[in-house]
Amino acid sequence: MVSRLAFAVPGDLATPTGGYAYDRRMIAELRALGWDVDVIGLGEGFPRPAPGTSAAAEARLAAVPGDRPVVVDGLAFGVLPEAAARLRASHRLLALVHHPLAMESSIPPDEAARFRARERAALACTRGVIVTSAATARLLVADYAVPPDRITVAVPGTDRARIAARDPSGRPLLLGVGAVVPRKGYDVLVEALSGLTDLPWRLVIAGDRRRSPATVAALEDEIVRLSLADRVTLAGAVSAEDLAVLYTTADLFVLPSRFEGYGMAYAEAIAHGLPVVGTTAGAIPETVPAEAGVLVPPDDAAALTRVLHRLLVDPAERVRLAAGARAAAARLPTWRDSAEAFARALGAVA
Repeated sequence: MVSRLAFAVPGDLATPTGGYAYDRRMIAELRALGWDVDVIGLGEGFPRPAPGTSAAAEARLAAVPGDRPVVVDGLAFGVLPEAAARLRASHRLLALVHHPLAMESSIPPDEAARFRARERAALACTRGVIVTSAATARLLVADYAVPPDRITVAVPGTDRARIAARDPSGRPLLLGVGAVVPRKGYDVLVEALSGLTDLPWRLVIAGDRRRSPATVAALEDEIVRLSLADRVTLAGAVSAEDLAVLYTTADLFVLPSRFEGYGMAYAEAIAHGLPVVGTTAGAIPETVPAEAGVLVPPDDAAALTRVLHRLLVDPAERVRLAAGARAAAARLPTWRDSAEAFARALGAVA
């Protein structure tokens, strides 16, 4: 007997972000495990949908037969508490929480409070919650009143990558990967690097420029103001092949995020044997082991400058961290591992 489920996603599943990449890969892996996955589009505009979009999304979810699990991506589920309340008795609802909506940077406090209250109400209507890190699980238990026994952790998997030999004697290439949005902290990164112009380095930021045009414009202005235009490249979203080349040729991965529910780009960097510089926010400390990288407090440009200076002037330290990353890469879960954990949550309600 084939097991069936509905996987409901807001917006375009092809969107180049870590959350959508997780959804795409999990759908593929579940199918490989024998699940028949119906992908349901919930419409555009989440997590701030128009009223008509919310109503249409509820209708699509209601049309799913009640005998199969319905996984709803948290970008939509967190703002559909009324629909969840109406469907909870008839449908086997599971929420997939990449990170709580209220944790997105730069949103006004009153909107963050509304997001938190609505997501908490929606999560109370689920039969299960799937999260991508133990840190997010703890956050949902502490701040969203989700019972621990209803939570399954299915961390993102990684593909085994070719780890290239790096020449530490050349001009270091720094790499940041992730959409250009306030949460990724690229403004902190360029501020930190502005104090290191006496050293040779260049930075490539590979990430979607369409999510927050205002953030992109402000970052471009800051790069010009700090006289870094000849060193910093905003490459936009790049193909998987081009991204693999960047991971292979870079000397240091740097992403000073203000929060991460997991941080797939950090794990990808480690999978390529690349030393990591990140922050202590969210799940990053669980993703980046001490032997593979250095973490600083979020929004601390001075601390980031000090760490980058040390690693840029000391190639031997980069070599040491690269060795730690290679060792850590062997311990990263595969996507099959992740899908099996995800499937256990499905089986519990199926």
